[in-house]
Amino acid sequence: MNPDPNTPVHAEAHFGVPACGAVLNTINIRLDVDTVAYIFGHGGAKVALVDTQFLGLAEDAVAAMEGDGPQIVEVPDPAAGFEATGRYMTYDALLASGDPQFEWVMPADEWESLALNYTSGTTGRPKGVVYHHRGAYLMTMGTVISWRMVLHPVFLAIVPLFHCNGWNHTWMLPMLGGTFVGCRDVSAKAIYDAIADERVTHFGGAPIVLNLIVNASSEDQRAFRHVVEVFTAGAPPAPATLGKIEKMGFNVTQVYGLTETYGHVTECLWRGAHWDALEPDHQAAIKARQGVMMPMMEDITVVDSAMMPVDRDGAAQGEIVIRGNSVMKGYLKNPEATEEAFAGGYFHSGDIAVQHADGYIQIADRAKDIIISGGENISSVEVESTLMAHEAVMLAAVVAQPDEKWGEVPCAFVEVKPGHDVTEADLISFARERLAGFKTPKRVVFQDLPKTSTGKIQKFELRKQAAAS
Repeated sequence: MNPDPNTPVHAEAHFGVPACGAVLNTINIRLDVDTVAYIFGHGGAKVALVDTQFLGLAEDAVAAMEGDGPQIVEVPDPAAGFEATGRYMTYDALLASGDPQFEWVMPADEWESLALNYTSGTTGRPKGVVYHHRGAYLMTMGTVISWRMVLHPVFLAIVPLFHCNGWNHTWMLPMLGGTFVGCRDVSAKAIYDAIADERVTHFGGAPIVLNLIVNASSEDQRAFRHVVEVFTAGAPPAPATLGKIEKMGFNVTQVYGLTETYGHVTECLWRGAHWDALEPDHQAAIKARQGVMMPMMEDITVVDSAMMPVDRDGAAQGEIVIRGNSVMKGYLKNPEATEEAFAGGYFHSGDIAVQHADGYIQIADRAKDIIISGGENISSVEVESTLMAHEAVMLAAVVAQPDEKWGEVPCAFVEVKPGHDVTEADLISFARERLAGFKTPKRVVFQDLPKTSTGKIQKFELRKQAAAS
């Protein structure tokens, strides 16, 4: 287990843990105590490498567990102001206690488990996604081709290493003789400094990172002369943002994937001179597409409910389904969910999309109850359940509200019980005490909720209201 930000130690764990014959489970440091405790227990953690900054979270999670929790090894970072507390063995002491003659435990079979990554719990408890060695190996090879990489790249780790192991980029770097540049706190200044001082050539990030770069103050911006290659995913980036950032020395490629697919498995592959001649606005609109499958995959397409391909007319909608090397083994201890996810011989993404005549996929909508905020998946059901635990709330519905900074944020629509009074601030505070910060509603609207004749809430109407506000 590794609740840790994007530090060199976290990158080392991606190699050291598998080399010991263990499975690596990186944990989202933004989660609440209860969820971290669940992951510790469900995944069967034996040891947790914990950055000093997040020691309180890990300790509270272990205390909340039923039975024994993992042994904590503290990872201090004095350069960032986090000295060792002295309560636990430190990471350096752990390394010093090792056997220099130890022989790495190599996988006997490429299907052996490599890593365990938990989804964001879009239908309740997070599911444990099991990666195999073959998938990660071929993901790294395919990324080299798709990203047009050469030897000795300098990579800035902005994508959290708890997200699909940083989209597998950390495992890729030694193959190319690359340099890993850690980024504990993502900010415009940190990004520009890394590019100017370390000559960063590549990084990945959600559209919110692109917004940080575009909207950086003149004091935070730094001059550089080389082109920086960027993979962006998590939500479709705004064409206007793409249009601005490319004039600043960044070449952005839209990619798409899920935790279950090791990260990105499609790319908006640029079609050379034909698209170079298009107007900038048209180019930006094309770059906002999710694109075509990357070389390590077998097939990625859009199908209807009968698993038949939809018309490639850019209008007919269906679900994105995926088959290929970089697809998970399955969900840990959850055969029912695994079987459902692979119905018909493909992994079902739950994302609704269209397919253009040239085969390029473009997301038209997401699974209805998922909100993607700054690259984080938020379950509307979880937020609704939390709000409805308040004594004054009779009914709650949560939808995505567009946000310039985060892409989307949760917006709650609430019906109040007769005879009760509650304010927006009351409910936001109530939710914040029970949920991770990024899951907390940023707005609460009090009204009667629109419903069908059978009593189902019409969320599409609420989405319209949220978007218009």
